[in-house]
Amino acid sequence: MNIILLGGPGAGKGTQAQLLTSKLNIPHISTGDIFRSNIKEGTELGKIAKEYIDQGKLVPDEITVEIVKDRIMKSDCKDGFLLDGFPRTIPQAEYLDKELNKMGKDIDYVINIDVPDDIIVKRMAGRRVCPKCGASYHIDNNPTKVENICDKCGENVIQREDDKRETVLERLKTYHMQTEPLIEYYNNKNKIITINGINSIDEINKAIMEKLGVNK
Repeated sequence: MNIILLGGPGAGKGTQAQLLTSKLNIPHISTGDIFRSNIKEGTELGKIAKEYIDQGKLVPDEITVEIVKDRIMKSDCKDGFLLDGFPRTIPQAEYLDKELNKMGKDIDYVINIDVPDDIIVKRMAGRRVCPKCGASYHIDNNPTKVENICDKCGENVIQREDDKRETVLERLKTYHMQTEPLIEYYNNKNKIITINGINSIDEINKAIMEKLGVNK
């Protein structure tokens, strides 16, 4: 089963990706991870990607697709894969479709975790992390026992730059402009499964598994 996971920043894609790949026994392919892996291993594609990244430029779509394609061709993807964070734009999706077609593969489902912007902002702006031990908290849903002090190591918890309200709003704006059109793109191919992302983690996962027709 070949799956793409869509949703705005803070929609809970990472959590669901871990649950789905474990239950479906397929690899979780995150573009960030495979970029880092290729760069670390010094592959030809990694070297090319690093040149762009080092200059603060976006890696061209054709390079990104080649790196994704290279990962999909590995033996652990023979029974399927879950793509998270790619494609981000319609040109990337078109390029991916073309390359998958050459490999005799296709995307089976595109899971869209739908969460309203105001809830995403509240979720992300309330996050706090411990810079020392990495423990994560939320000022409403999972606060520290002592205000702003990590329960585990006693360090002051912080709000990451990525989680600040103005940053979240900017990331949402980019998502709506660049990535949200993929919902219609894949809907036209009858591949979209839209899931209400404001439910609990278990409820969301159960709804996804039901839509996929898998009982696990």
